[in-house]
Amino acid sequence: IAEGYGRRSTGDYVRFLQIFVGSLFELQTQLEIAKKLEYLTEFEFNGLYENTREIERMLLSLVSKIRSGS
Repeated sequence: IAEGYGRRSTGDYVRFLQIFVGSLFELQTQLEIAKKLEYLTEFEFNGLYENTREIERMLLSLVSKIRSGS
């Protein structure tokens, strides 16, 4: 995210934000695997997974605002 912002290009910044959202999806998959392998309890999984969803919502909102010029 910092690299995209540092390039001083709106297009690059949005692209890096979208890449990060993709990384969140990868993390969600890894959390599901960890739960199935019983490395995480249901409680731990739910908390961590919800955190990734909240970050995803914030990033998508930021991308939308950047694209609309707000």
